[in-house]
Amino acid sequence: MQSSNDPSNPSEQPNQADQSRLDEGRPRVLAIDDSDLIHKLLRIRLQHERLELHGAMNAEDGLRLARELKPELILLDIELGDVDGFDVLSKLKGDAETRNIAVIFISAFSEPADRVRALDLGAVDFITKPFEMNELTARVRSSLRLQAAMKMLAVRAQIDGLTGLWNRKYFDARLDGEFAEARRHGKPLSLIMTDIDKFKSLNDGYGHPFGDSVLEEFAHLLAGGRASDVACRYGGEEFGIVLPSTDIECARDVAERFREKLAAMKWPRHDDLRVTASFGVADLSCIAAGGTPKSIVEAADQALYRAKHGGRNRVELGTCVEPRLRKSA
Repeated sequence: MQSSNDPSNPSEQPNQADQSRLDEGRPRVLAIDDSDLIHKLLRIRLQHERLELHGAMNAEDGLRLARELKPELILLDIELGDVDGFDVLSKLKGDAETRNIAVIFISAFSEPADRVRALDLGAVDFITKPFEMNELTARVRSSLRLQAAMKMLAVRAQIDGLTGLWNRKYFDARLDGEFAEARRHGKPLSLIMTDIDKFKSLNDGYGHPFGDSVLEEFAHLLAGGRASDVACRYGGEEFGIVLPSTDIECARDVAERFREKLAAMKWPRHDDLRVTASFGVADLSCIAAGGTPKSIVEAADQALYRAKHGGRNRVELGTCVEPRLRKSA
């Protein structure tokens, strides 16, 4: 169990932090309580549980840590000095970054009206002080299991069933996040849109099961690229690859490697068949200063359109709007 004396900030590297936590299997629990005794009791009682316990002594620190740590569970006192725990719960549920965190209310009062109010505001459970520690531990375990199940379902809802890549819903959300990050910190960001050439002819000539196998193999190829890149099935035979911290020249190199590998692939029982794909590449230099994530998708799609109508099996770059900086030697 880890204390909250030196909490990290996973918001700076959300993907690495999330993956690390999945690998370790150690959910985070944040206790927001103005009693040092309660924090000591929790540290002692939960020390053998497979979790990271963090603590905050007041509402302000609690809300800050909730946004920074993104814990799976918050143990929230109903009375935090001059602050009402119900107000804290309302702020947690009103913030997009924290609204999905499970909250267990801990209170010295056991009025039915308080329980009803807490549950109506979004708490998942309510425990009365002085609480029995075995019961608290059981309720913490139950809440964490429920959160894990909900996260698993949420992840599955973002996976394309055929290819195993992230789906369009995830693509949109991830591109929005990476776009905001790139704009905020002045980092490069590129996008590759790619489409299998003459896919309808493949389906018509070789059958839909073979067409599906082509999609699966192409998806496997795209997923095997750089670890930092995010390959998604955009729809049908079209795929999108988000490339954080990557300029358009590097993105073109990535697209060229994919194009060459697909063109060189051999297909069982169809030795003479050559499957190819076209690629459109764009980065932030291809859109206006006030552009949106949709703008970079449109720029990459326009480049893909030119690749298709320029002979297929090729990579085209988006039209430059902002000056592109030369790579340093």
